[in-house]
Amino acid sequence: MKVPFTWKVTGWFMIGWSAEYEVGDVKALRYFGEDLAVYRDESGVLHVLEAHCKHLGAHIGHGGTVVGDCVECPFHGWRWGPDGDNTYIPYQPDRPNKGLRLRSYPVREQYGCIFIWYQPNGDPPRWEMPDIFLKFPQFETDPAAYYRPYPEFSRRADGIPVHPQIVAENGPDSSHFRYVHKATVTPVCLHWEHVDEEWRFLTGWPDVRSDDPDKMALKIHSHYSGLGFAMSAFEGSSNHRLIFACTPVDDEVSDMFYSIWWPKVAGETSDVPPPEVREKVERQFLKTVWEDVDIWEHQKYIENPPLAKIDAKPYMAMRKWAQQFYEVPPVGDPVATR
Repeated sequence: MKVPFTWKVTGWFMIGWSAEYEVGDVKALRYFGEDLAVYRDESGVLHVLEAHCKHLGAHIGHGGTVVGDCVECPFHGWRWGPDGDNTYIPYQPDRPNKGLRLRSYPVREQYGCIFIWYQPNGDPPRWEMPDIFLKFPQFETDPAAYYRPYPEFSRRADGIPVHPQIVAENGPDSSHFRYVHKATVTPVCLHWEHVDEEWRFLTGWPDVRSDDPDKMALKIHSHYSGLGFAMSAFEGSSNHRLIFACTPVDDEVSDMFYSIWWPKVAGETSDVPPPEVREKVERQFLKTVWEDVDIWEHQKYIENPPLAKIDAKPYMAMRKWAQQFYEVPPVGDPVATR
């Protein structure tokens, strides 16, 4: 997908689930056009570093080894700490190279999901990760009241040719539900606002059994924290929560992550959902998001769309809000000089 803005977007972005990384694991990832090495140290803390060893360029994510809170390069045994410092060279153990440093990425693990902070120049986080349970305090906030999201209620799609802003634009687009998701009722945007790095919107599904046009059978409270992901709380028959995330791999495609926290059946103590709950969530919720993917895979970005009046104001306001997360020019554009 060709877009007039950079894929190196500033913000928090999801890169996977905590259960995918056991203590001592070292893995290779690639996001924002950059090779990354991810490892879980001996105390259980997850770290993300620039992947290529500063010594002779070996990729630490392929064959690296965890030693304490460091990761050891598979080529010559040089070790790198959580902050990217060179901490040990085996053939000169008392003299690590203090002038060398791998870029490190701030990591947050939240309720089984992993996020990293990305800023093109390596600047520290401009805002903290919001908490999916504390974000909507008007509903149940105890994580123990929900089944675990991974692996039963989590899905991912890799290499989708869609930019995070296009995914975020689904928020103010109420009309697509009838055509993409075959909804029998067209939802309405009840409220929207943007506050600093957050875009918040409330979507309602009118109750067709009521004569009151303002009565809603379902409400979805959604907050974007930057362009990386949306946190949503459903208010209605199911009252579940979810995270839907889009993380650029390079300047052409993104990986997408989806996790649902489903309320436990009354009296349930296990975090593992029973078969009947799994079947219901799969049928009603886990499949619908990939219907959007079918559109995004073939979509072309329209810079000045002829929007209908009902969607125009929030749609264009979101596009204006999104501009704050683009701190470098898109590939191919000249860099401004003074």
